[in-house]
Amino acid sequence: MFFFKKSKPALRDLFTDHFTDIHNHLLPGIDDGSKNIDNTKELISQLVEIGFSEFITTPHVIDGLWNNTTPHIKETFSNTVVELQKSNLIAPKRTAAEYMMDYKFHETVKTADLLTLKDNYLLVEMSYYNPPVQLYEILFDIQLAGYIPVLAHPERYTFYEKNYSEYAKLKKAGCKFQMNLLSSVGYYGKDVALIADKLLADGMYDFVGSDVHHKHHIEGFSKKIVLKNQDALKEIIKHNAFFKETSKSHSV
Repeated sequence: MFFFKKSKPALRDLFTDHFTDIHNHLLPGIDDGSKNIDNTKELISQLVEIGFSEFITTPHVIDGLWNNTTPHIKETFSNTVVELQKSNLIAPKRTAAEYMMDYKFHETVKTADLLTLKDNYLLVEMSYYNPPVQLYEILFDIQLAGYIPVLAHPERYTFYEKNYSEYAKLKKAGCKFQMNLLSSVGYYGKDVALIADKLLADGMYDFVGSDVHHKHHIEGFSKKIVLKNQDALKEIIKHNAFFKETSKSHSV
């Protein structure tokens, strides 16, 4: 058992003031994240204090639950930027979305104007209970449409715990992997932390994200890391520099 064998740093200690967060729910009133603009201001202020310097917002797009459209997300993003700038707070540089890969998504990806993290990098997720029946067909269609799928928090799909080889299959199918930072402190439970540690050890991760929804997630950054592969985690955090905005302008 690797937990707490020796003194380890708090998660927040791993960040400088140059970190770009590519997964969060900071746009107000649009999904199960920030409730209002004041909540957004509070969350961003706390993340900046930790060492975050840029944000790409990624509200949920889930058919029948969070029916966010590209125009609605862009409008909410633009209004949020204005309000944050009025308060002299760091505003997100761009907005993307976190798309649920469900039975409808393989059709959506063929026709919709989707919001990407950068260039053609598309943030996607799947149900925590089971993968979609047409998962590999969906991944094929995503790439056929010109996108690179970035799979959010693969360690949280615990149905792969006893079928770990499926992760290699996902990578072979063209997926990039984005680790949730709070998985490193055991926020989602021991099983998720164990999977995250193994994925780190096997070099599976490409990027990280906060997936911050509320203040309890922020508080999680003060907890100590429970993983063995701390050096690998530090390296993956550096990979997020790929998404750093080079222009001073805000983009949707």
